[in-house]
Amino acid sequence: MTFSFSATPEFDFITCFAQHIQATLRDGMLEMPEKLGQGFIRKIAFGPDFKITIHHYLLQEDLIIKRSTSGLGNDLITVFFYDNEQPLGIAYDNNPHVLFSQRDESAIQVTSNDLSSTIRFPAHQRINYVVVAIKPTRLKELLGISNPNSVVQTITRSGSSFLFFERMQAEAKLLLKKMAAVDMSDGLSNFYVQNKVQELLYLIFHSLSLRESAAHQTINSADVARLLHIRKEILSDLSVPPVMRELAQIAAMSETKLKHLFRQTFGNTIYNYYQQARMEEAAFLLKHGKHSVAQVGYELGFSNLSHFSRLFEKHYGQNPKRFSAS
Repeated sequence: MTFSFSATPEFDFITCFAQHIQATLRDGMLEMPEKLGQGFIRKIAFGPDFKITIHHYLLQEDLIIKRSTSGLGNDLITVFFYDNEQPLGIAYDNNPHVLFSQRDESAIQVTSNDLSSTIRFPAHQRINYVVVAIKPTRLKELLGISNPNSVVQTITRSGSSFLFFERMQAEAKLLLKKMAAVDMSDGLSNFYVQNKVQELLYLIFHSLSLRESAAHQTINSADVARLLHIRKEILSDLSVPPVMRELAQIAAMSETKLKHLFRQTFGNTIYNYYQQARMEEAAFLLKHGKHSVAQVGYELGFSNLSHFSRLFEKHYGQNPKRFSAS
């Protein structure tokens, strides 16, 4: 199932989606028709400049949501929290879907409203995500940061074009589950959800506020498509370190531009991002696979197991052998 829309200022997702699937919308709640699956979409407004949509469902077929920019301005911030057991497919500029993650499927995305995107949600898997739509002035007021770094300044400044990704930590995952499970017949449910949403916003903007301040480079949908492709290349074989010259050729960017945009979007250098993914893969294999420490080290390209142990301990506070046994 594919749902396409143009991100105009007056667009209301839940109303148009209900019409698309021929479902009834009651008091901001859309129950999924049995022929499509089970679950719900719920919209809650905390004023004209701050709204959220909660998605909690299991579908019989893949759901593909295509958002195209309207060209009518981008005075809206979208914060997208996704937590699911399956990888999230995100594509930009009509490129093929790129899996956002291999082992840790959860993601947080903060974007301006002027980037076209395609998101695929897999069938037969519990989908649990929240979309926050908020105006820059309202967000700035909520955050109340007196001296924001360049990232927060970019997001809260009207007219900026941006996209930032963050990994989702356990605390945010728990908040999403609580929001999906709230008793909607409770008269205070909206108040409860608003508090949880503000906790989610605190978590993501706390992380973003810790990023190094640097001059923001405007980004477009084609740039993001290239960056996600580069990310896929980096993660496709974690036993081989990334070669900047080759990645720049693949991205059709200068090395300088690629380095800057990658760090700006993902919050880390390409090499550090690769090393972090490498350690996460090692942790996954040690915990869930039937691999010895030596097998994991060699599989991830370490010829020196002492170096692998030191690097792993730096990331997790335990050497691989102790981590595997714990």
